[in-house]
Amino acid sequence: MNSVPSLRVRAVHDQDVTDDGSYVLYWMTSYRRGHFNFSLQRAVDWAKQLNKPLVILEALRCDYPWASDRLHRFVIEGMVDNSVHFEQRCAYYYPYLEPRRGAGKGLLRTLAAQACVVVGDDFPAFFLPRMVTAAARQVPVKFELVDSNGLLPLRAADKVFARAFDLRRFLQRSLLPHLADVPDQDPLAEARLPVLEGLPEQITSRWTPARPAELLAAEGGLKQFPVDHAVQPVATQGGAEAAQRTLRSFLDSKLPIYDSDRNQPQKDATSRLSPYLHFGHISVHQVFDELARRADWTPDQVADKVTGSAKGWWGTSPEVESFLDELITWRELGYNMCWQRDDYDQYDSLPDWALQTLAEHAADPRPSVYSLDQFESAATHDQLWNAAQQQLLQEGHIHNYLRMLWGKKILHWSESPQAALDIMIELNNKYALDGRNPNSYSGIFWVLGRYDRAWGPERPIFGKIRYMTSDNTARKVRVNDYIEQYTNPDTA
Repeated sequence: MNSVPSLRVRAVHDQDVTDDGSYVLYWMTSYRRGHFNFSLQRAVDWAKQLNKPLVILEALRCDYPWASDRLHRFVIEGMVDNSVHFEQRCAYYYPYLEPRRGAGKGLLRTLAAQACVVVGDDFPAFFLPRMVTAAARQVPVKFELVDSNGLLPLRAADKVFARAFDLRRFLQRSLLPHLADVPDQDPLAEARLPVLEGLPEQITSRWTPARPAELLAAEGGLKQFPVDHAVQPVATQGGAEAAQRTLRSFLDSKLPIYDSDRNQPQKDATSRLSPYLHFGHISVHQVFDELARRADWTPDQVADKVTGSAKGWWGTSPEVESFLDELITWRELGYNMCWQRDDYDQYDSLPDWALQTLAEHAADPRPSVYSLDQFESAATHDQLWNAAQQQLLQEGHIHNYLRMLWGKKILHWSESPQAALDIMIELNNKYALDGRNPNSYSGIFWVLGRYDRAWGPERPIFGKIRYMTSDNTARKVRVNDYIEQYTNPDTA
């Protein structure tokens, strides 16, 4: 069975597949979709080989860090789409929403006890690696994790890359063969599997399957969950259907201006795909596939030399080259770090030069020092920074260019660089739809020197860390309308 590249599959323990089980179990935790999903494809392959039904468990616990109405609703909207999708396929889809802390305990163990083999998602960040390690003790049969994170398999590179330039050189040498390994668009579309009519009543009565569409339609449906209700849902809708619309809108109207205008806060030129990529509602393989078809790109257009440059290697238009560098190089840089270093979210994981220069300037007087509460409520003296924080509060994201400034000023106005890191992680993970992701940790740690180099002149507080100011940002990009939009309630 080699439908899924072996480099993307790893065994969690050394148990065997058993023919005595009732079904193959796919535990969907990170790639929450029915399309372009190597994990789902692997589970379908096992079900075909064993001639067993497929059970897909998509669960959402209520005690994950930063659990809130905002994040819960986004995931549940994805469950609505998955319910419709899998209802039309030969698989038993089991959505479960934990109603109270600990209520879901034992569900995976019980389902795995009747499985022939269990397949899960290999996501390298947040609490999910620890959750999988704990789950392994509950699975008495073969338990595999499948990597469907990026175009480059996680284990294709056995080192951590210190700079985007270094990873880009590696990609220019190594990526092309992996582009040929594309997950099936719809692994269940042509599958002929036995159909499971239902699970035992003792399972479904204790762990009642969710009705996600009814829950969202009910007034105050999210109030039943013990999550942070103060962090309200945003207008951005979750789910595979919304992800497809967002992708097509970007390709139709935004891609032509991506290279020229993506750094302009007052222009809507970014893809807005990061929340969907984070929650697995869309695959990077699908994004790449549709972009390549739109651009009439073929592998023979790739330059024949390794330069590490962000321009010219793909052999296509500047806007496509620019977007691909963000989608692949910068996105997968974080995944490269997270799967190899458990301390990716710790201050001491910064480069030595950054730790040294920050330590040398730790005692420098700060022009202002704000508390977490003041940062959170956008109560600084800086209108542009406040507008960026308000966008995070109101919409669940910050414009890509201003997110860099947002972090730099938190460093500037915090009592220490360690405190600044804690504040950035707290605000980003609490409010951003795309937080808690390897790519978002890359952005946060870039503020403190990761993936960067020493800069001069050496400055107070920052030392040799790259420096940014609101005034200089306002000279580079247009921000007046942006400030008005996010600080004036009548226009926000």
